[in-house]
Amino acid sequence: MTNWKKLRRPVAGALAAGMALLLAACMLMPGTFDSTLHLRRDGTFTFTYTGDVYLLGLSQMAEMADEADGSAEFTPHCYDEETFEDRDCTEEETEQQRSEWETRQADSDAEAEMGIAAMSAMMGGVNLDDPDAGSEIAARLRRQAGWKSVEYAGDGLFKVDFAITSTITHDFVFPTFEDMQMADKFLMVTRRANDTVRINAPGFVSEKGTSMSGMMVAMAEKESDTDLNLPEIDGTFRVITDGTILANNTDEGPQAAPEKDDGQMLQWTLTPRSRTAPTALIQLEP
Repeated sequence: MTNWKKLRRPVAGALAAGMALLLAACMLMPGTFDSTLHLRRDGTFTFTYTGDVYLLGLSQMAEMADEADGSAEFTPHCYDEETFEDRDCTEEETEQQRSEWETRQADSDAEAEMGIAAMSAMMGGVNLDDPDAGSEIAARLRRQAGWKSVEYAGDGLFKVDFAITSTITHDFVFPTFEDMQMADKFLMVTRRANDTVRINAPGFVSEKGTSMSGMMVAMAEKESDTDLNLPEIDGTFRVITDGTILANNTDEGPQAAPEKDDGQMLQWTLTPRSRTAPTALIQLEP
């Protein structure tokens, strides 16, 4: 008898894993980093970020592209109806299974190619079949203002040095990838109509198991039976300001700013155990 369960599992698993990876691969996470937001009461600010930026699923999607080239091998599976032990298939059983397998394999390859095409579109047209896809993304980032240095280190890891100075007359988010539909933001700075500034850093805490993005990652790992090698967050984020600190969720509260700076400093130490995103509310001058 044909063992249809064994025959169908690889195809179904490949499709489920592909879709799960497609969802998770849009997710950005930090690794080791040091970041500071200098915010003056007149609204001028400087933001710096030095360290790791991970684009999860990038290497796994590239492997998926390689596997979608029709190179998978067919292996028949049959078992004895009485003992349920594996046995050699007859020629007729082998041909029947081969026909079924080829149909399912074609569907699987087509589904994988559709997923890869969708992912490429979300990533600004980057060709995931290209082993240099990570380097291409790094080159694109270096064209954007603020990205002083971007090097691709493999496995979805980018080593970056970012610094930008501006005026908070509008909202500011980090990071942004040109032409790429990335939903995850490490930092969001919002100026309100009453001249207060809300600072939220949701991307500086571990996502796995605590958010929709984290659920996507967990699903991708389960369906693909693959560890996405989630980075361990190890970083420091600080806000230095001469504005009035109205609220914050640091452990120590406002501290004196370093000697070279005026005002006060808020500092968060982020680890894999951190679950509460840094947040603060600063009053600027009218």
